[in-house]
Parts: sequence; C-alpha cells; structure tokens
Amino acid sequence: METKSSDRPTVIEVQPPSPRYTAAAAGAPRKIAIPVDLSDESAYAVSWAVQNYLRPGDAVTLIHVRPTSVLYGADWGSTHFSAAAEEEFDSLTAGKIAEIAQPLADAKIGFKVHVVKDHDMKERLCLEIERLGMSVVIMGSRGFGASRSSSKARLGSVSDYCVHHCVCPVVVVRYPDDDGLHPVPEEEAAITVEAEADEVDVSKMHLHAD
Repeated sequence: METKSSDRPTVIEVQPPSPRYTAAAAGAPRKIAIPVDLSDESAYAVSWAVQNYLRPGDAVTLIHVRPTSVLYGADWGSTHFSAAAEEEFDSLTAGKIAEIAQPLADAKIGFKVHVVKDHDMKERLCLEIERLGMSVVIMGSRGFGASRSSSKARLGSVSDYCVHHCVCPVVVVRYPDDDGLHPVPEEEAAITVEAEADEVDVSKMHLHAD
C-alpha cells in the first residue's frame, strides 16, 4: 500500500545550544544584563525593561564599560589622566548610573552595577556577559558611540556587535527619537556596585573589586 507523503511523520532536527551558553534552570532566577553607556538610549532601555520585560525574582545587572586611564595618540603616545580627573570622572559616572537606575528602584527591583575599564567596549561587554553567566541582554539600539550622521535604520556598532557575538539572547530596544545622543567613550580591575531596591543613593553604594 502506498503511503502518502502527508501521512509520514515529520522529522524535526533540533540543533544543540551553544556550549558557552547555559539557559536558566526551571525555577532559577533569570540573570538580566542591561549595558549602559550613560546615554539617553541606555536610560530608555532600562525603563523599557522595567515596563515590559522584568518580573519578580529577576537578577538584574547594569554593566558599564568605561575608558581606561590611558589615552593613545599617533603623535604624542600615551597620556595618563590625573588622579583628580579619575576621581571626578568616577563620581560623575556613579551619579549618572544612579539616575539611569532610578526606574528599577521605583519599581522595587533589586539590581547590581558592574563597572569595568577597557578600551574596547563592545568586545569587553560580550566577555563580561559570558563571564557573569547572563540569561539575556537588554540594550539600546543606539548610543555607545553612535554618531548623528549614521542611518537611523542601522543599529549602533556596539549593539550590532553584541547581537552577533553574545552567547545569550539579545533584546535590542529601539529609542523613539535618535536625536540627543550623549555617548561616553570607552584593562583594569572590574568594580561591582550593589544597591538596595528602595532608592538609589550613590553615597550608600558599596564598591568592591570583582
């Protein structure tokens, strides 16, 4: 008797997941990474995550890659920031991150702030996301060094890189207006900042080496 092709069982081939990515076990908290570069786009991604994605029990980490203390130029070689300039920049960064994190505090969602120093923002982001074992990344579509002259239809270079190189799923949040970008430039010790869910008070944040 001839078997019709429609009667034959469908064979579904399931590809194995990346050996570097381990999905969260059932019942385990999701580890959510939100890269922030102190721009309006980063702030919008945090607000979007609070309103549309995060749920009770999620472990949220804001990841910021700040520039190293050495600048390099073809003509003058390396130039170091002064200790005073470093301290002032760190204070400015902490204050801005506190502003960006306010929606998390308002929603009573606990979070950590993970700050690392590197000259290559996009590669270091992917490395930290893998090292910290994140379940998913939520990030803005622009900012992170994107220029105003770039096509509005294109992703920023960092978000595009993360989409193609992160070991876990990446959710890219489109900013409603591409105007008003305020990106911050881009191997030293990593610092983790822990904050309570009630409020963001920079003076009460606890810094410890990672």
